[in-house]
Amino acid sequence: MKNAIDYWQKTGTKVITILWISAATTVPILITTGCAGDRYHESTGESIDDSAITVRVKGALGGDSQYKYDDVRVTTFKGTVQLSGFVSNRDARNHAGDLAKNTEGVKQVENSIALKE
Repeated sequence: MKNAIDYWQKTGTKVITILWISAATTVPILITTGCAGDRYHESTGESIDDSAITVRVKGALGGDSQYKYDDVRVTTFKGTVQLSGFVSNRDARNHAGDLAKNTEGVKQVENSIALKE
């Protein structure tokens, strides 16, 4: 009986040691990589916010009665909206930039829309 108890105590100690080592190496990795963003990656919250901004800017462009923005793409990263694609004239390009700038949540606009020739 004593041999069986010694065996299980040694085995239990090994299992606990393995679990502690696993936790000690895994937890810091999870803490540092979690859902946080950095300069080049969005956090989960930023991604959700940027998706909402993109939808609002697309809605503003789509709802404009003066110009059609069928060939304009909208991308948002950390509150900065990038407009790309094509429009027929400079006024439409500038107006698209103004619509995006005046949209809720937009921090900055990079207007890369090109003119159709």
